[in-house]
Amino acid sequence: MRHLLDTRTLTKDQALLILDTAEEMAATQQREMKKLPTLRGKTVVNLFFEDSTRTRISFEAAAKRLSADVINFTAKGSSVSKGESLKDTAQTLQAIGADGVIIRHPASGAPHRLASSGWIDAGVMNAGDGTHEHPTQALLDAFTMRRRLYGEASRGRDLDGVSVVIVGDLAHSRVARSNLWLLTTLGAHVSFVAPETLQPYGARTWPVTVRHSLDEALREDQPDIVMMLRIQTERMHAAFFPNEREYARNWGLDDARLTQLTEGALIMHPGPMNRGLEISSAAADSPRSTVLDQVSNGVSVRMAALYLLLSGDREAA
Repeated sequence: MRHLLDTRTLTKDQALLILDTAEEMAATQQREMKKLPTLRGKTVVNLFFEDSTRTRISFEAAAKRLSADVINFTAKGSSVSKGESLKDTAQTLQAIGADGVIIRHPASGAPHRLASSGWIDAGVMNAGDGTHEHPTQALLDAFTMRRRLYGEASRGRDLDGVSVVIVGDLAHSRVARSNLWLLTTLGAHVSFVAPETLQPYGARTWPVTVRHSLDEALREDQPDIVMMLRIQTERMHAAFFPNEREYARNWGLDDARLTQLTEGALIMHPGPMNRGLEISSAAADSPRSTVLDQVSNGVSVRMAALYLLLSGDREAA
């Protein structure tokens, strides 16, 4: 693989390669000595133009456990805040010899621009761009699903026939988009549940069932996975629903809806969670919840992605 920019263009074989490699990485993290020499001598730059805690720390941990040298770059306090362009920043990274660049940017398409520009030779990994995609989040979600659904037999398995309901602020969610493309590629059936105002533009042309009622989705889809999404108020410049109380009543995974889930159904959330709004504490903390698994699995998946991008000869994906 040359770059990891989205899940929409990932083939099934590529996706399974990343997931199965993540299984190998996860096995190494059970040892007393977790560090591997795989990327010794490589320089990885965390290039974050948006605030982040979980994703940045997860990528940093993944790169360091592969013995890479890590440089953390944030827009605040850098020349970007003085007006430096993405091109100039990229050329600076090229000059210091960056081998891999992990970029989070508020503009959709920025990682693709960086990867195709010729400004830099490094492998580029998208850590979230605008409302477009967040591929490693979808990969760690799929990895978590496989492990919880199939246990020790997860290696090599796709998600054929698995029913996934994704609920919440879909319009602004790059996580929802990346999950839709990846899960569909792996054979799962996906439903989007949200008020019409929070459905993504063009969703009815995508391979997804669009619903407005969470109760209907739980009844009709009998989901194996219910993935709740955060309301992204920082991206909202209009009123998308009357108030938080009505949103929680109609689209929140509350204690009553928790009892309606089928036996074995899992609850996912990419974080951070708004308890009492999109998810109740009982649901977030229940044995069905995979929230902490997602965080720990994120390191293994990102180790796998960095390994495939930066070790040995890279081929165009």
